[in-house]
Amino acid sequence: MERDARIYVAGHRGLVGAAIRRRLEAAGFRNLLLRTHAELDLTDQAAVRAFFDRERPRYVFLAAARVGGIHANDTYPADFIRDNLLIEVNVIDAAWRAGVEKLLFLGSSCIYPRLAPQPMREDCLLAGPLEPTNQWYAVAKIAGIKMCQAYRRQYGFRAISLMPTNLYGPGDNFSLEDGHVLPALIRRFHEAKEAGAPSVTVWGSGTPRREFLHVDDLADAALFLMERYDGEEIVNVGVGSDVTIREAAELVRKVVGYPGRIEFDTSRPDGTPRKLLDVSRLGALGWSARIPLEEGLRDTYRWFLEHLAEIRR
Repeated sequence: MERDARIYVAGHRGLVGAAIRRRLEAAGFRNLLLRTHAELDLTDQAAVRAFFDRERPRYVFLAAARVGGIHANDTYPADFIRDNLLIEVNVIDAAWRAGVEKLLFLGSSCIYPRLAPQPMREDCLLAGPLEPTNQWYAVAKIAGIKMCQAYRRQYGFRAISLMPTNLYGPGDNFSLEDGHVLPALIRRFHEAKEAGAPSVTVWGSGTPRREFLHVDDLADAALFLMERYDGEEIVNVGVGSDVTIREAAELVRKVVGYPGRIEFDTSRPDGTPRKLLDVSRLGALGWSARIPLEEGLRDTYRWFLEHLAEIRR
């Protein structure tokens, strides 16, 4: 991509979109199109078409989505499937109609079957039942992938799809109700440390295994693939290794410096037993993750402390 090309980053204030914006700016891209939700509601088809007709971006990073953890997915299924479908349909179609040169769509590793063979290869998509607690979000993301593939086949639209694993990093959602596991753990351990609480309770048994990718690594992979990949097949983005939730909790406790006990509430759902991506396709293209989990957690905890006042509002 030329450094002066007009690039639209959809969802630039979210965890992923903000990281993509940082990566693009660091690489010398300055002509970025950025709109807040108040400025452009991506669920509004007329507004999205008008934006693309007026601004005519050459490249699009579609990072906007309604996201959340197990509790949020299970509590607001209609919101998750409706909003994500609307965002995808509106942006992908408007981008094609406006003559966008290339679009990158971000899916999620939760789209794979609940009991998919581990590590999960790209070709196991739709090979079995989904995890029930996030099926609404997964169905919407699968529809986005298929839309990219359909527009490529029928119209020759250059749309690629990335499947990131579990993400974390600066700008994450640290809500105890609807945040993902690592930011929620950081907040729980920090607040327990402040309060002098003797223990912290973690949902589930602690035995499920998860792969965690720092969002800055994902942003680097997104730019790498936007410039070097142009295929219909989806591409997994991960680190290629995983840890148990218990191990992740112990690592967060270490980073935060919390001295108390960890207890597990087995009445709460575990979710998918294991979720590890096969990243051999991405590795063959020449990219691999660089940020170790403990280093990434320390970076995230620093950001959390710097923004504690606004997080607690």
